[in-house]
Amino acid sequence: MAKKVHVDFEICESNAVCMGIIPEVFDLDDQDYLHILQEDVTPENEAQIREAVRQCPRQAISIVDE
Repeated sequence: MAKKVHVDFEICESNAVCMGIIPEVFDLDDQDYLHILQEDVTPENEAQIREAVRQCPRQAISIVDE
């Protein structure tokens, strides 16, 4: 089963903490809207994504099984 990054945009405040941790996955545009650039959780990026999940001020990021 594949793991994917999920952001609850209802509670995301676009603080860009996640982007600071792993900019290959998260990006904040000029209108302060967060985008997921790479939704697949891989062995190479999993540790950094988990750190982004842990540090998200609003706990808006999660990893889901799809």
